[in-house]
Amino acid sequence: MRFIHLLVIGALIFAAAYVYRIKMDSTARTEKVLRLHAEIREQRDAIAQLRSEWAKLDAPLRLQGLSERHLPLKPVNGTQYDSLKNLPARPPRMFRPGEPDPIGSMINTIEAASDPDSVTGSVPQTEDKQ
Repeated sequence: MRFIHLLVIGALIFAAAYVYRIKMDSTARTEKVLRLHAEIREQRDAIAQLRSEWAKLDAPLRLQGLSERHLPLKPVNGTQYDSLKNLPARPPRMFRPGEPDPIGSMINTIEAASDPDSVTGSVPQTEDKQ
């Protein structure tokens, strides 16, 4: 009988130690979750502060004042435009006159090779092609 009593007492001590370990683990995890919530709150506050600073820096009136103060810009008037005769010369052609445009011919080749019966999502399929 004494052996059974000692066995039961040992089981109770083991169970108490196991329950205590579970309690300590749950307490540690709860503290970790609370720390994470606090960190998330701090990060959200920092984001809100940065957004408010960005809104302040990006205000149109502030930017207008800075541009007037630091940039030597003047309003555009009609006399600032130049005539067409002062434009630079047209760049040289890469192919001879009368020859087909090489890029245009590549596009035509691709279009000819594509399946004309294929239906895209932007073109509804007609009843006779089904």
